[in-house]
Amino acid sequence: MPIIVNLDVMMARRKMSLNELSGKVDLTLSNLSILKTGKAKAIRFTTLESICNALECQPGDILEYRENDNKTTIR
Repeated sequence: MPIIVNLDVMMARRKMSLNELSGKVDLTLSNLSILKTGKAKAIRFTTLESICNALECQPGDILEYRENDNKTTIR
């Protein structure tokens, strides 16, 4: 998937653990872990807003778009 989640990078920059972030944004550890590992299929804007508020960052600091390098040619 071309959307990259950089939550772990922002948490490291803010020296914040998953437990601490979980408490601040009122999300379970398992849901945050799914997001952090890039396994989430979607994120609510309210959740993204809470995470950005807790980490004092912008949505673009957490989510990044990278074009797929594995383009398949159809013949």
